[in-house]
Amino acid sequence: MSDNDDIEVESDEEQPRFQSAADKRAHHNALERKRRDHIKDSFHSLRDSVPSLQGEKASRAQILDKATEYIQYMRRKNHTHQQDIDDLKRQNALLEQQGSVPNCRPLPPQHNCHHQHHLCRCPISLLSLSLKSPKAGRSSGWRPAKPLGAGQQ
Repeated sequence: MSDNDDIEVESDEEQPRFQSAADKRAHHNALERKRRDHIKDSFHSLRDSVPSLQGEKASRAQILDKATEYIQYMRRKNHTHQQDIDDLKRQNALLEQQGSVPNCRPLPPQHNCHHQHHLCRCPISLLSLSLKSPKAGRSSGWRPAKPLGAGQQ
């Protein structure tokens, strides 16, 4: 313990000497209520962040389970999207090397995208973007896993 810690402890000890036991208990109860309210608000915020639970009543265990499930789903989805981006980058680089991309030019500097990529405005690049999408025409909405019924495993 440093000297500063001793000073803080001593100054903290002086104030409680003048508080009654009831005042201490009331102060403790107020702090505990505030802590519980913060946890409750955090769980409600988490619940409302998970699409399958938005606005629903759910226990804390259900909220944690569904949030974990949703995070895993989003990680898989992000991984798939990153693979698609990498594939498109390779395809564009190959097309540029082959010289088969007429009128190909990088996106203008005012393009405010936070991703590090070099896309072209040419029809071939845009076509590869639309054709390569693995989920074209399908709903990409997240749905929680269904519980296994009798006989399913």
